[in-house]
This record gives sequence, structure tokens and C-alpha cells, in this order.
Amino acid sequence: MTAAKSAYPVPVDELLPQARDLATELGRTPSRNQLMTTLRIGAPKAREILERLAEETPAKASNPAGLHVVTEPTQTHDDNPADTQSESTEVEPMAESEPVPAEESEPVGGTVSEPITAAADPDKPADDQAVKSVAVWPVMLLALPAFVAIWSGWVGLGQLTGFGIVHPLPGIADGFAINTAITLPIGVETYAAYALRVWLSGQVPPRARRFAKYSALGSLALGALGQIAFHLMKAAGMTEAPWLITAAVACLPVAVLGMGAGLAHLIKDNHREVQR
Repeated sequence: MTAAKSAYPVPVDELLPQARDLATELGRTPSRNQLMTTLRIGAPKAREILERLAEETPAKASNPAGLHVVTEPTQTHDDNPADTQSESTEVEPMAESEPVPAEESEPVGGTVSEPITAAADPDKPADDQAVKSVAVWPVMLLALPAFVAIWSGWVGLGQLTGFGIVHPLPGIADGFAINTAITLPIGVETYAAYALRVWLSGQVPPRARRFAKYSALGSLALGALGQIAFHLMKAAGMTEAPWLITAAVACLPVAVLGMGAGLAHLIKDNHREVQR
């Protein structure tokens, strides 16, 4: 059987003989989609041809399986190639309800269940699975003797460089006194630990991370030099530090304040940029 010519529009009377030939080849009444594909026509003409074929042939003779044509509401379409191409994708009347995909179908038991999370596969890389947190208590055990040694070293160095007992509230609390030597271990070592945490966290911008990296390494190096200076002077029996060491140690509180404020501003500025 030859398909219809490409001339538009083609009258239904000219298409009927081709539709009858197609019905003879199939042994039954062709479906709407088959008529649309074979004759290259739109849905309205295919429905009209089906109605004409149904009038000419008894339903059981032309359709032994007992199938019937389901007509759809008439819509206005222009017989042009664009409509033919878009309408040729319509579903056949026989398949009014398409099977629902497995993931959209109702779960067993008729209740909606939570998404099933796949169990961890031991063969998968470690980064694809939940990483078990590492215990922190060994770090505290290691830091305790280091803290005692560093504290005593900084306090001793502070006493050799002029740090000592002061009364910060004269006239208010004359009996309140504080040894300013404790400001060295608290300031230098605390900032070093904080900057090290910021550097290794990976949660700060590149500028803040770079600043934290170099300032943390610098603070640790200053702490090591301070410990070396104190123990050398202590072993030599010195009661006062040379003026160069005294000048350097006197600048440490100011340096720690500047580095801490700078790092805090860099981190805060990044949070503002992210919010924008």
C-alpha cells in the first residue's frame, strides 16, 4: 500500500481507499495513530476516517477482538505539517491509562514510606561513607605537660624582662594585684592555637586562611624562641634579660592584639560577602 501524497489538505474521500487497504492488511480496523502515521494526516482527519470505516463495516466483522473506537473531544487544528508532527505523538485511544513508573507507584501496604537509604557498602571508598570521628582526649593528655612547661617558661621570661606584680585598680581595690607575666603565655600561645584552627578548618576565605597560616606559624616560632631564651638565661644565672630580648618581649602583647583583630576582621568580612 502506498502512503498518501504530501499535498495539503487531502480530502477524506481520497484517503478512504488507502484506509480500507490498511484495514485489509491488518485484518482489523486500524487505530488512529496508525492512520496518522501511515497516511500522514492529523488527528481530526484520522477520527473522521475511523467513523467512516465504522459506518461501512460492522463492528465485529472489522474488529474481531471486540475493540471499539474511543472518540475524543473535537479540537480545532489546522492541517499543516507542524500539527501533523505534534499530533503524531498522541497516545492511542486503547492506551488511555499508562503504567505508572515503579518509583511513582504507591508503596506496598498503601502507606507512604520514607526514602530508603542504601546501607554502607564496605567495598566503597571511605569518603563515600560516614567517617567516624577521631577521639580528642589524647590531644588534651599531650597538651597538659606542654602547657605546664610553656606557662612556666613564659612567666619566667616575663619576670626577666620587667613583667611582674601590678595593681590594676588603684584607689578602687588596692588589695587586688596581678602578675602581668601571665599575659605572655595566654596571649601568644592562645592565638597560635586559634590561628592554627582557623587555618586547618577550611571554612574561611583564602585571605583569612593565608593570614591565619603565617601568623600561626609565626606565633609558634616566637613561642619556641621565647622558651629557648628563657632556658638559656636561666642556665646562665642571669637575673635580667638583655635589652633586645626585653624590647621584643614587651611588644608581644601588642602584636598578639593586632593579629587577633586582623584575623577576626578577615573572617567577618568573608561572612558578609557570602551573605550578599
